[in-house]
Amino acid sequence: MPQPKTPKTCIFQKHLAISGPAPNVVASMELTTQLALFLENRPGTLARVCDALSEAKINIYAISTSDTVDHSVVRMVVSDPEKALRIFEEHGSLVVEDEVLMISGDNKPGSLAAIARKLAAKKINIEYAYCATPPDARKGLLILRVSDAKKAMKILNS
Repeated sequence: MPQPKTPKTCIFQKHLAISGPAPNVVASMELTTQLALFLENRPGTLARVCDALSEAKINIYAISTSDTVDHSVVRMVVSDPEKALRIFEEHGSLVVEDEVLMISGDNKPGSLAAIARKLAAKKINIEYAYCATPPDARKGLLILRVSDAKKAMKILNS
């Protein structure tokens, strides 16, 4: 009778072999402000946020939401973070500002891996990331919250 296989806890816990520089997959990159809003997790809440931004002529470049039982955290990078911050505070929303990297780069297999390898080699932690691109797009937009944004910029630009 065959022995049952031992389940693997995580195949990614092995040490990464980092050899040589990663290919340059970053077309442009900037430090920018991300706003994190803590909102009620109810229908219509996100619509009201987006309506307020639209009325103020503020464009949303990137957005990510996560939920808990009683609230949602909406992270966004917008065209005018200072104006958006004032709008959210006027509406009584709890808002936290963070410095993030906004990276425009190649939309092809291995692009994120190359970025992650370069940062890992210099001990920069990626705390979280979000992105989306249409499948046929040549470029994508990536938002990275890292342990040291200024150092990460230097690393990725080298």
